[in-house]
Amino acid sequence: MTSDDPGSAPGGPGGVPGRPRAPEWEAEHEVLEAEAAELVGTRFPDLRGAPVRSLATGWDNTVHLVGERWVFRFPRRAVALPGVEREIAVLPVLAPRLPLALPVPDRVGRPSGAYPWPFWGAELIAGEELAEAELDGAARVRAATGIGAFLRALHDPDLARELAGRPGCVLPVDPMRRADPRVRAPMARERLARLAERGGWTPDPAVERLLAEGEQAGPPPGPAVVCHGDLHLRHLLVGPDGEATGVIDWGDLCLADPAVDLSLAYAGFDGRARTALLAAYGRPLGPERELAARVLAVFLCAVLADYAGSTGRARLLAASLTGLRRAVAR
Repeated sequence: MTSDDPGSAPGGPGGVPGRPRAPEWEAEHEVLEAEAAELVGTRFPDLRGAPVRSLATGWDNTVHLVGERWVFRFPRRAVALPGVEREIAVLPVLAPRLPLALPVPDRVGRPSGAYPWPFWGAELIAGEELAEAELDGAARVRAATGIGAFLRALHDPDLARELAGRPGCVLPVDPMRRADPRVRAPMARERLARLAERGGWTPDPAVERLLAEGEQAGPPPGPAVVCHGDLHLRHLLVGPDGEATGVIDWGDLCLADPAVDLSLAYAGFDGRARTALLAAYGRPLGPERELAARVLAVFLCAVLADYAGSTGRARLLAASLTGLRRAVAR
């Protein structure tokens, strides 16, 4: 979800007048299975002839599983390319320092006459997206505890200082202002209005109150830390028992306020599970950070619901609408 400004899509402000605005997730270049097999086999001869099957599709990448072991990500849009380069440079540094698995780009394909953009492959991480998992209460507590401990390690100020001193690991600072509720609240309201027009959302006074409060608030104080940058319901992987197994899709990796990642505490969890996440995180949030995290949770769930409703993903739609309700739950 690299470009989440609705005006950045063709046909929006700056687009082609008179034409319908194309969805932000529309691919500029989609690599299907046959092309993926050719690109991977040419670049990595030991994988030539290995079976290839489609694994997932997101806004920015088409993902294929090669040889039942290697997950290859192929960019769909040019706007994602800086994030791809950050993943290639930084994920190998982060992975050994964090308690959950990260996709490590062990196999990197560079632009060529056959494909104009970089792509990369990492070993498959077991688990399914939190949005797709049907977890009972105990399993959800287990997942929340795992991601809370993970975020505590990721947000360690020492990690930010270490990356700052390594060549190639300089990160942008909250480039999309996701920690600023004054920016995210009106964007969330626009997405929710779009959902309501299609009949996918009934306006909720509690959500409206939260967004109105966010529009009057500034970003939380405090130093920026290393953040995943786009930590929503699709990017936490869990096992059947709820154990958190990995965190994927790091194209929005940046320095930002911890609220940017802690939005998952409000979109993905409530009740005992949220309490367990924040306890494992172990650092106080404060009212400004909590507000920023809740507003961002509403925005991300609204975007996911818009995407899911437009692309026929019923389970993701249901999870996203549930996330909207969780974001305002106390």
